Amino acid sequence: MVASMVSKRIGEALSRIFNTKSGIALIDKPVGWTSFDVVAKIRGKIRQEYQAKGIRPTKKQLRVGHAGTLDPFATGLLIILLGDACKDAGSFLKLDKTYEFTAFLGKTSTTGDPEGELTTQTDVQPSQQAIEAVLSHLQGEITQKPPVFSAIKINGQRAYKLAREGKVVEIPERKVIIHTLKLIEYNYPYLKCICEVSSGTYIRTLVEDIGKILQTGAYCKQLRRTTIGKFSIKDAQQVEDATLTLKGE
Repeated sequence: MVASMVSKRIGEALSRIFNTKSGIALIDKPVGWTSFDVVAKIRGKIRQEYQAKGIRPTKKQLRVGHAGTLDPFATGLLIILLGDACKDAGSFLKLDKTYEFTAFLGKTSTTGDPEGELTTQTDVQPSQQAIEAVLSHLQGEITQKPPVFSAIKINGQRAYKLAREGKVVEIPERKVIIHTLKLIEYNYPYLKCICEVSSGTYIRTLVEDIGKILQTGAYCKQLRRTTIGKFSIKDAQQVEDATLTLKGE
């Protein structure tokens, strides 16, 4: 009975720290972390709180997932799902998303981001007018071919794992919607933009498309997710700052 009451208080405290009563935590993922790193960190914090009270947490109490991967080089909003909320991951994946990104013009990357092998393509500097015309052209429904270094499954295996093994990866094209794509700042070779896109859109691929149309080549230098549906980065917390304070013990 006592253990049950303490367990309940821990659950309530977890809700307070994550500012949620629905099993959803909004985290601002730092650069260099994988989405799984964040999940593991949160699960570890939950386990520590139960063990500190002499309670062995159940699998359900340690169930933690996320709703939409962010690459290690990217930062921003990551929805963490706790307990039964993990069952609803699919509904979050369908939501539109907003990103801010910085493209590096004149170079390409084997992975579409700073972690790949870079190759210089040109030092031609496109005009801002040309850039704005390209951004306007890419708005609406477009066809994208996701990058081979992605988490998409090919015959049950992650595409990025096959690519790292040197295997040929064929990923079918898909239709996505670029609701908005606006220029924030242009200072060659850096091009900073903000976009709102449909589920399934790869910003790395979008940046590469910008570079192809400009005939400069480009890769995504920085990427930050700021919204997922109605959820905003403004309401997110830093994963390292997540601490629990239990009351009434």
